[in-house]
Amino acid sequence: MPSHPFQKRLLKEYRALQKADLPGIALVSNDDSLTYFIFTIGVRNHDLYPDSYYLSIYITQDYPVDSPSVKFVTTTTATTGTAPIPIHPHIYSNGHICLNLLGEDWTPACSIESILLSIQSMLDTNEVNERPPDNSQYLLHAPDDPKKSRFIYHDDNV
Repeated sequence: MPSHPFQKRLLKEYRALQKADLPGIALVSNDDSLTYFIFTIGVRNHDLYPDSYYLSIYITQDYPVDSPSVKFVTTTTATTGTAPIPIHPHIYSNGHICLNLLGEDWTPACSIESILLSIQSMLDTNEVNERPPDNSQYLLHAPDDPKKSRFIYHDDNV
């Protein structure tokens, strides 16, 4: 498999993630080229999010100039059963995340770690147990890749 144009940066981020102590965040798997990752992400002592959730991060060829493709995924394990998509006003039931950092607010200074911490913070500060108001409509036409979506930012308060 050809290496990524910014393989050195990906390796540096990968090594930093291995050393970082990010409570509630764990690397589950990655591919050899460091362009696809699965993480578990959870928040402590939160009634709405008692479990950990699975998050996939796909690094595009244009990274770090362009943001990765990031979404929650469902998975089934022998020990935890089925991990659902978290219910949140900015997370669609297909796992797509409406977050400025993953779109227009992305800069090359951002990293995989900043994505993980932003999503964890988004979960931690939420007190509303609901999906985005346009969830049903969005699912009818949503592409597989969340980067191909044109999100409507309903609310900056959550």
